[in-house]
Amino acid sequence: MPLHPRNRHPGRYDFDALKALLPDLIPFVRKNPHGTDSIDFANPEAVRTLNRALLKSYYGIAYWSIPPQFLCPPIPGRGDAIHNLADLLASSNQGTIPQGQGIRILDVGVGASCIYPIIGHHEYKWSFVGSEIDLIALESAQEIVNRNNGLMDAVKLKHQKSPLKIFDELLESSDRFDAVICNPPFHASKMEAQSGTRRKWENLGKSTQTPLNFGGQANELWCEGGELGFAQRMINESIRFGSQCFWFTSLISQSDHLPRVDTLLQRANVEEARILEMSQGQKKSRIVAWTFLTPPQQQEWQKSRWKITGSL
Repeated sequence: MPLHPRNRHPGRYDFDALKALLPDLIPFVRKNPHGTDSIDFANPEAVRTLNRALLKSYYGIAYWSIPPQFLCPPIPGRGDAIHNLADLLASSNQGTIPQGQGIRILDVGVGASCIYPIIGHHEYKWSFVGSEIDLIALESAQEIVNRNNGLMDAVKLKHQKSPLKIFDELLESSDRFDAVICNPPFHASKMEAQSGTRRKWENLGKSTQTPLNFGGQANELWCEGGELGFAQRMINESIRFGSQCFWFTSLISQSDHLPRVDTLLQRANVEEARILEMSQGQKKSRIVAWTFLTPPQQQEWQKSRWKITGSL
C-alpha cells in the first residue's frame, strides 16, 4: 500500500534541495549501496537534521528541535496519519474535508516533536490541543510553538498530570473536538522496548552491540499494559466524553490486537467503528476510529461546526 495521495513525501527525498535549504544536512548525506543520496538512519543526529530540513522545506517550520534521546518521528508516516484523519472527517461531511482553525483536534501525547499539530495545521489549518505527561517533552513542544509564528495561535499545550489517565482530569465540560489523534506507546515494559530496539538496529544492518537507544523516552515507548492496555483505557474513558468529540482515533501498530480492540468497542456501545489501513515501506499500521454520535447528532455537529468554518 503506497503513502496517502496527498502525502508530500511519496518518493525519494531531493537531498540537493534539502542541503541547499539547510546546509547543516550536508555532512550527513552520503551515497547508499544503490548509488543514490541518503543518510545513515541509525544516526539520531542525522535523522533529526533531516527532519529539520523536511519541516522547513515542506511545512514552513523555521525552528524545530527535540532533546537528545527523545523519539524522532518519521515525517511521511505522521503525514499519512493526518491525511487519513482528514479523509475520516470528510466521510462525515459529504466528502468535503473540514478545514480552518474552527476545527479542533486533540493530540493525546503530543510529544517533544509536536509533529501532528505542525502537519495538521499546515495542511488543513486545524487548531490543536496537545496533551502530554512528560514535562520535558511539553517544554520542548512549547518551544517549537513559541518560535514558529504560524503555530502560536493554533496550538495549545496542556499537562496531563495523571499518567494513567487520558481524558479524565484534562478535558473541560465545554470542550468540543472534531477528532482525537493518538500514537500510543507500543510496548508493555522496558525489556520489551529494548527488544524492539534491537530489531530496528538489526534491520538497519547494525551490530546489536551498538548502544541500544534508538530514540524515545520511557513514556514514549512503553506504558502499563502496552498498546492494548492504553487502547482499553482510552476506549473506556471515551465513553464519558462521547458527546464532546466526533471521532476518537488511535494508531494500532499490531494487527493481532484488533480483535480485542473490536471487543472493547462493542462493549462500549459505540455508534460506529472503522479501521484505516496505512503503510510506509515494509511497515504496516492502522488507525482505529470510533464515534458515539448517532446519525442525527452527526448531522447537527456537521451543521453547527463544519459549515461555518469553510472546507477544502
